[in-house]
Amino acid sequence: MKHKAHRPIRKALRTVGKYALCTAVAVIMLAPFYWMVTTSLKSYSKVLLFPPQFWPDPLVWQNYADLFGMQPFLLYMWNSVYIALLVCAGVILFSSLAGYAFAKIRFRGSSALFLVILSGMMMPVEITTIPLFLALSQLRIAESHFPLIVPQIFGYGGAFGTFLMRQFFLTIPDELVEAAKIDGCSQPGIFRRIMMPMATTAVATLLIFTFLQNWNEFFLPLIYLSSSKLYTIPLALSLFTTENGVQWHLIMAAATVSTLPVLIVFFLAQRKFIESLSMTGIK
Repeated sequence: MKHKAHRPIRKALRTVGKYALCTAVAVIMLAPFYWMVTTSLKSYSKVLLFPPQFWPDPLVWQNYADLFGMQPFLLYMWNSVYIALLVCAGVILFSSLAGYAFAKIRFRGSSALFLVILSGMMMPVEITTIPLFLALSQLRIAESHFPLIVPQIFGYGGAFGTFLMRQFFLTIPDELVEAAKIDGCSQPGIFRRIMMPMATTAVATLLIFTFLQNWNEFFLPLIYLSSSKLYTIPLALSLFTTENGVQWHLIMAAATVSTLPVLIVFFLAQRKFIESLSMTGIK
């Protein structure tokens, strides 16, 4: 009886411990974001104070006005947004088609071809950068956004997307496909009416990963872009590092603004993304 009386207390302590652990982890994860936002509202003289100023006093909203006044930051954001969205659209379209073909259509050499596609994920981007740069330079399209869009759709992002979509389509029973064929539905119809409506969780996951990868891409824009009008957000952040020093308050303001599109994409797709994780756990 005494042992049973202590059970509610132990359960309550266990629950409190779990919530305390989750709170501690959340604080650790959110601390850099909090520091970025607060530093963006400090004056330059107070950024490197010791002991550090954990809350800006006074709040310097002028940093954001200076950010958009010193550089065409909206242009850089637009470049990053439309590049990331085009790559996401291309990867989702072609990876879904390829994933469906490898998962549900039987054809000779499919396994070998799938291994060739997967091998593209194992190849570092630095290996293909120089040959691709030379080829695009001969076509006179290296100095543009083309190398940041088309090669990304059919490169690592496309290979990863094909793998992800194929693995998801394999979980869908073949009986659904066979029933649709009996009803006279064609392969494009099966893909559009049956497969894609069931693949929204996988598409949301692919959207988040692809958008993050292209939004944060620094190496490829650094190689291909020399005109500041074509710069993306990662390259624009480097403009605030000069021979006179690093303008930390403006860099933090730019980083805060550039985080907003990522948060928007995540919150729009988070429900489907969490559903995909829960489905994976159940399986």
